Amino acid sequence: MKIVVDSMGGDNGVKEVVRGSIDAVNELGVDIALVGKKDILENELHKNNYHGNKIEIIHADEVIQNDESPAIAIRKKKNSSMVVGLNSLKEGTGDAFISAGNTGALLAGGIFIVKRIKDIERAAIVSIYPTKNGVSILLDAGANVDSKPEYLEQFAIMGSVYCEKVLRIASPKVGLVNVGAEKEKGNILVKEAYNLLENANINFYGNIEARDIPEGIVDVIVCDGFVGNVILKLTEGLGQSIFSTLKEQFAENFSSKLGALLLKSQLKEFKQRFDYREYGGAPLLGLKKPVIKAHGSSDALAFKNAIRQAKIMVEEDVINKIELDINNIEI
Repeated sequence: MKIVVDSMGGDNGVKEVVRGSIDAVNELGVDIALVGKKDILENELHKNNYHGNKIEIIHADEVIQNDESPAIAIRKKKNSSMVVGLNSLKEGTGDAFISAGNTGALLAGGIFIVKRIKDIERAAIVSIYPTKNGVSILLDAGANVDSKPEYLEQFAIMGSVYCEKVLRIASPKVGLVNVGAEKEKGNILVKEAYNLLENANINFYGNIEARDIPEGIVDVIVCDGFVGNVILKLTEGLGQSIFSTLKEQFAENFSSKLGALLLKSQLKEFKQRFDYREYGGAPLLGLKKPVIKAHGSSDALAFKNAIRQAKIMVEEDVINKIELDINNIEI
């Protein structure tokens, strides 16, 4: 199995990508194809004393920046690390592709180059959401700010497959984000989506309110990209505020510092549960091959776990299973 990795897209340069790739080779036994400027990558591999044969370099001397127009960048920068990597995936050089670069460009490139699965109307970004009961997945996390009921039905099916195959959750419960639990609540989009999900071949829990999400009462959280992105940004901001407040409180006096010391291991474990690096990245579901968006500030640990995530997707044949389930929808 070979995982293709965009080495030039992240905020931390090639150093963290290379370290994470070496760790993945050593721990997971996968082959890696690093896409980027050959001389820089060779130098970084040499710095890390890597002389094995499980990491190859695919040269690409352009980089798509975060402030570039996604569609224009994909069309014009044919020799960018992202475009070269996506083409390598399409042509069969690798089994999955990972990038920490421009999210819009990765989504556009995935659709234009890798292409969508037959009958999938929109690709969706999946985000891992830590909850009281472990983790749930949320989709769409921002790819489609305007959606149709049929899109949400497909998101639910794709999310169910991913949750079952990658997170190992049997018969995952699917919840539709709404302003109330009752079937009659909500706007036209969610009312019509409810009827579709109710009859889909999934374990549909029903409507869930925003306050239910952190409780982990469902495994798959379904919503349009606008709502999903707002949920994620609010949660991120709230988490940062809570951790910042706790830090201030624990540093206030000797007693609070002593309390922090006594709770050090528990606080470390708590923080780890909310650390995005532990979960790898956000898959773009609906494409013909596995494509994963790593966080822009990913370090070596995050890249290694993104590679682990890609490996599981390939091993569990997630894409083919999604295609089979989508084709079972009664149209």
